[in-house]
Amino acid sequence: MSDSAAVPAPRQYRATLREAGRQLRGLLRHRSIRVGGVLFGSVVLVAILADLIAPFDPNKNDFRAMLAAPDALHPFGTDAFGRDILSRVIHGTRLSLLVGLLVVVATGVLGTVIGTMTGYVRWLDGPVMRVMDGLMAFPGVLLAIALAAALGPSVVNAALALTITFTPRTARIVRGSVLVVREMPYIEAARACGAPHRRIILRHILPNALPPLIVQMTFVFSVSILAEAVLSFMGVGPPPPTPSLGNIIAEGRAYIQEAPWVALTPGVAIALSVLGLNIIGDGLRDSLDPRLRNL
Repeated sequence: MSDSAAVPAPRQYRATLREAGRQLRGLLRHRSIRVGGVLFGSVVLVAILADLIAPFDPNKNDFRAMLAAPDALHPFGTDAFGRDILSRVIHGTRLSLLVGLLVVVATGVLGTVIGTMTGYVRWLDGPVMRVMDGLMAFPGVLLAIALAAALGPSVVNAALALTITFTPRTARIVRGSVLVVREMPYIEAARACGAPHRRIILRHILPNALPPLIVQMTFVFSVSILAEAVLSFMGVGPPPPTPSLGNIIAEGRAYIQEAPWVALTPGVAIALSVLGLNIIGDGLRDSLDPRLRNL
């Protein structure tokens, strides 16, 4: 009996892998996902290879080349301390993507747990969501600045402040999806058959609530990159001399007329990262939403 029971499992896994592969190929056929993937993937590749492709140490001072205009040696010029802007932007992009990734992972986990529990367990819905509404009442960037200032300037504290800021919005999206799926006939059928709550949540509710969450995570990633730059610009992000896109812009604002490349280059890096993520998010929304799939 054990041998016969073990046979369907590999087949089921193979069928699941084939279905996942089919869905992945379907997503990759979407033009927006391909364009955004190439754009954002290029930024990610540059960040990963920062130590190899950066021409200089990002914190190395050269007082003979302070505020040097772009040339062959420094393609994007130097700042007021003679530091190479290209090298600092490459390393600053890696830090921004790292903060964004930390926020996406933490927000996705916390938002999914809170949203699923409040959407499935009725008595939790009221008190927990009122706390989430209270956090959402504050403007997101202002709340993140206040939390980061209270926690102190560091990469981890910046990621923690942004996680607290964006988790309520993610939890509300997951909760809305769970509320819809919870009332579906097949969920009632699973309950009638005596399926435990954990199985209903993991096998039936969460898979059908994932598409809005996936789209939301692209939004959280892009906004986290922007918000981290704002925190660094305000002086509550990663402390100097750590290169961050925000503090590079902050350092360049005093020289915006005579050396605009100091602030312009990190701004372009932020724009490319956010643009790539937003294009991916639009493509995922169109592909995963059945109402938009055939338009």
